[in-house]
Amino acid sequence: MEKGERVREDEELGWIEWGREGEARQGRAAGEAAATRQPASAAKTTTRPAKETGAPRAWWDGEGRCRAPSPAPQRRPLLRSLLPPARRFSQNRLLDMKKGQSRNSLKAFSSSGYSGVRLNNGDLVNDKLLIDCGEDQDCVLGGIVALGKFDALHIGHRELAMHASKAGTPFLLSFVGMAEVLGWTYRLPIVAQCDRKRVLSSWAPYCRNVVPLEYQVKFSKVRYLTPSQFVERLSKDLRINGVVAGENYRFGYKASGDAAELVKLCEEFGLSAFIVRAVMDTAKRSHNGVAATINSSDKGQVSSSRVRHALAMGDMEYVSELLGRKHRLVVMVNQDCLRERNRIILPNPCMLNMPPAEGLYENCDLVNGEYLGPCRVIINSDTIVIEMKDENSSSPNPIQEIWQLGIEFG
Repeated sequence: MEKGERVREDEELGWIEWGREGEARQGRAAGEAAATRQPASAAKTTTRPAKETGAPRAWWDGEGRCRAPSPAPQRRPLLRSLLPPARRFSQNRLLDMKKGQSRNSLKAFSSSGYSGVRLNNGDLVNDKLLIDCGEDQDCVLGGIVALGKFDALHIGHRELAMHASKAGTPFLLSFVGMAEVLGWTYRLPIVAQCDRKRVLSSWAPYCRNVVPLEYQVKFSKVRYLTPSQFVERLSKDLRINGVVAGENYRFGYKASGDAAELVKLCEEFGLSAFIVRAVMDTAKRSHNGVAATINSSDKGQVSSSRVRHALAMGDMEYVSELLGRKHRLVVMVNQDCLRERNRIILPNPCMLNMPPAEGLYENCDLVNGEYLGPCRVIINSDTIVIEMKDENSSSPNPIQEIWQLGIEFG
């Protein structure tokens, strides 16, 4: 387009405004002259006037510009104008199962399930299901994934990983970010994020000497998926071979799918499905003679909520039974901490995961990549005090400005 011309497409009105003022006047004069001329064939033929269709006509505005209706735009509308805040996707055809195969375009679905525009490969990068996997999303390719939140990594979660290892390469698919999406109050995790690989490594003897790897899915990406769409994405996007879930597992929008529907949908999409019975809490602990009421869905099974309750009571023996290991509290030691010969005082914000209740804990161990020795721990409302029991034991290096310490409660 020549300099001085301007084109503006209005997607709502569907018209184009253009022209320089001089050219517009010439066009108007040419149009009036053409209207006065009549072709020779017009004198011999009489035609019936065309019926008014109500379609918009060209017109001249008061500034000497010609305005006329434009044909329907050939380009697609802007993507942001069609997609709702929460997007749902269903693949339009089966994917090649080869590792690294680029994905085809997907149809976009609104929360009501109606199809919209197609997304190209660039859009898919921002909509990948696994947030800690590459663009190809082949981290769990051909594996068996255990489904759940996996907050505590307790013995019930370990049971799911064990069954997954019997059917293939075991993986954990954790859903994160639920508190932010659902408006829940933030709580410290039971297991520090930096400590999760260590815990999973300890499961290898239960999983045929294979360490199950964990990958995370943002809850906001799957919140509005129907049960069918969710299983479809597991099958076609992640290209897994099967899933493992507990008998009380719920999934899909508003938890509309249960374990029975999971089995049915996996069969439709060519996946194996293994439903595992819940691991029950055989200890049935009570405090002050009153059994604990965890939540409305509690049926006596081992759960992350039960672990949190035991920590809040300060019953570390019970916590160890539920976890299948000692609870490790991870703290960051920095310039805000007070260091003495065999004692460290840390403010509570240094904690990276949930501590037990306030009080004195005698049978603890201090670790920092290696065993540092036995200690006692005092947890107050504002601080954590770590006292080494053995004066000859290794003490943390006071030269380091920042490092992590782990406290294991016996």
